Amino acid sequence: MDIKVPAVGESVYEAVIARWLKKTGDVVSKDEPLCEIETDKITLEVTSEADGVLNITAAEGETVKIGAVIGTVDARGQAAESAQAEGKGAAAVKPAGKPAATAKAEAKPGTAAPMSPSGRKLARELGVEPGAVQGSGRGGRITNEDVIKAQGARAEAAEPEAPAAPVAPAAPVAAPKPAAIPEPAQQATAAVPPADQSGRVVRKPMSQIRKRIAERLVSVRQHTAMLTTFNEVDMSEVIKLRKKHGEHFQKRHNVKLGFMSLFVRACCAALQEFPDVNASIDGGDIVYHNYCDVGIAVGSERGLVVPVVRSAEKLSLAQIEQAIAGFAEKVRTNRIALADLEGGTFTISNGGIYGSMLSTPILNPPQSGVLGMHNIQERAVVVDGQVVVRPMMYVALSYDHRIVDGQGAVGFLKRVKEYIEDPEEMLLEC
Repeated sequence: MDIKVPAVGESVYEAVIARWLKKTGDVVSKDEPLCEIETDKITLEVTSEADGVLNITAAEGETVKIGAVIGTVDARGQAAESAQAEGKGAAAVKPAGKPAATAKAEAKPGTAAPMSPSGRKLARELGVEPGAVQGSGRGGRITNEDVIKAQGARAEAAEPEAPAAPVAPAAPVAAPKPAAIPEPAQQATAAVPPADQSGRVVRKPMSQIRKRIAERLVSVRQHTAMLTTFNEVDMSEVIKLRKKHGEHFQKRHNVKLGFMSLFVRACCAALQEFPDVNASIDGGDIVYHNYCDVGIAVGSERGLVVPVVRSAEKLSLAQIEQAIAGFAEKVRTNRIALADLEGGTFTISNGGIYGSMLSTPILNPPQSGVLGMHNIQERAVVVDGQVVVRPMMYVALSYDHRIVDGQGAVGFLKRVKEYIEDPEEMLLEC
């Protein structure tokens, strides 16, 4: 059975094989992950559709087209291995006193010992004669490692030995001459090792996701009039809310009550008051969205992805938290789908989980607004003429000035601040 690169979206035409999780000759089971492929948008796992023996035909790092065959799973190879194993088991239970039967099981010089179909294919590819390979497996079985070692030994034997240096005839002893001073260029060459040997410089190709991120970031700077406005939020009330209801919330909904769901609700309410922040430009038109598909920026090993919580304005806090937890698990296990990332009318990015105090979030086009959350720190603030210590968070709104005026951007961020500082009002209105 062929292993093909799956289709992940209409706009994705090729992928890169990030890494193989199995090796050629491994026995795999149905639905077992075989490899990870990486597109310019997502990374996902390719699983086996049947039981059998794996044969890899596309190497790691290779760029392949969608639908291309990158390997096969041979069910017959597995059956042959099982049959051989059963045959060996049957031979083992034969009564003693028949040395001839035992001798037949051993590989004779010049004849090929038992090996799997994938091993025979590997031997053909490497040009190794199976009869010349000494098997190290059970019962003299030839493994893939044995084939590779035999090919390496043959290559070493094929290398011509360096001819011995001719012995010069004895010359009369003369006074020693001063050693020649090498030229500066020669000295520099001898003193500085090559970069790939010194290890001071490592060059790696950019991943498809990283290339796409770079392209989009440059495009945002070139094609939008992006500005950022800042404010600070007193987090005292939402912290009290979480302490008071957090344990009951988790028992009831099997998910923690986090800050993100509260900010999503606050943004959805504010977007209804300031629809320009929830709009986008399409040619010469401004498209207003009467719904809130909120993208939640999630960091992964290979880059930032932004899964979208659909119609977030209609969801409860528990439903929002469950959706976010589900996306985080998909990203962690490379099961995020392209459909999870498409669309979105507004984005929220939480740099505070990494310790960021203040930053300028970048727009996610064609959206016209993105909210940046940051770290919570206790600071001295003035409340009713008194200096008090409160847990404070800086928030930032980056917006496309072509659509959103400064007044609307500042008003939106101020409204989010008011909802977070008085969450009961926000929750009673929903």
